[in-house]
Amino acid sequence: MPDLKRLFSRFNKEEREILIFLIEKIISLNWRGLDVKKLRGYQNIFRIRKGKIRIIFSKNKKEIAIITIERRREDTYKF
Repeated sequence: MPDLKRLFSRFNKEEREILIFLIEKIISLNWRGLDVKKLRGYQNIFRIRKGKIRIIFSKNKKEIAIITIERRREDTYKF
């Protein structure tokens, strides 16, 4: 799991507040109202989209692991 402080440093204060809200919702498994999509070609990897921000994470039973947090680019989904 990547260092969240390092990932958060890429974003401004407003974006960080959004990220904290989204990560809390991911961890609580309350995905209602979020733009969640399972990534094609992977068993248990999902992405959440909020504007230009993408959070890619995996879910195994009740265990959540954040893979990356990125702004949308051509290579966002190449990990």
